Amino acid sequence: MAFRSAYLIRPPLAYRWLYSAAVFRKNPVEKKVYLTFDDGPNPEATSVALSVLEKNGVKATFFLLGKNVKKHPEIVALIQAKGHQIGNHGMIHLNGWQTSTSAYIEDMKQGKVETSSNLFRPAYGKLSLPQYRQIKQTEQIVLWDIISGDFDPSINAEKVYYNVTKNVRNGSIIVMHDSPKALPNMQGSLNRIITELKKNGYAFGLL
Repeated sequence: MAFRSAYLIRPPLAYRWLYSAAVFRKNPVEKKVYLTFDDGPNPEATSVALSVLEKNGVKATFFLLGKNVKKHPEIVALIQAKGHQIGNHGMIHLNGWQTSTSAYIEDMKQGKVETSSNLFRPAYGKLSLPQYRQIKQTEQIVLWDIISGDFDPSINAEKVYYNVTKNVRNGSIIVMHDSPKALPNMQGSLNRIITELKKNGYAFGLL
């Protein structure tokens, strides 16, 4: 279901086929979902996410930007201390479709140095086939089954809540963002999303 021309809530089947070594969804039989957050750490937004997660007893995976890790190591330490998982979102949020393979791979490697994680999520979900072929040799590429749209200033928290709860299924990997831009929508929807998913019998897991 498309709600903006720039992105789809669920990646198309062709994309899943092209990037078949990437993880889009976990076990479709188990009633478990996987919350993930991109673009942190950020002092305000990550703190909000951590507070809501702790209140609900939920663990999540944070795909961190290397540049933000360098700025806020104390938040990274807090994420780890709370029992959450860390992934690599690259160093500076490059668009793989607009970046040479060599520059993209170097950015991924720099991000890995900062995050110490072999879980890699490409920014925007965009990487070329040559980039993909190289990265999958050493990293576990993680994409998603549902993108919440919390980063989109043209929608509100109610729509973010709807995007997730109306499209969730067993094994869904759900993308949210702990960034300043996404903070209003994330803060306004995260607790409701978790509450509704728990009500419907979903457990939460780490990747």
